[in-house]
Amino acid sequence: MSANPSRALGAAAPLADQMADCLQQRFAPSALEVLDESWQHEGHAGANGTGFGTHFRVRIAAPAFAGLGRVAQHRLVYDALHDFIARQGVHALAIEARA
Repeated sequence: MSANPSRALGAAAPLADQMADCLQQRFAPSALEVLDESWQHEGHAGANGTGFGTHFRVRIAAPAFAGLGRVAQHRLVYDALHDFIARQGVHALAIEARA
């Protein structure tokens, strides 16, 4: 989730960074990684032809997940990222969540 030093000042953050920022604000996780794996899905449903911005893996550990089953943990992540799915072209999320 670190900032991308090669990004031009004022340029939009990559979608993975924006998603990580959203999750950081929502859950204050002890561990967080958002990976854009779109290039691995070129030619698949939901791919946009650029190799970026459609398929992501989220690895997150947060106290908010304590005592919850996997489906409930994933639902919290999906809810937090709803705008990215509904408006930003995110097609797929692979979620690895733990307390």
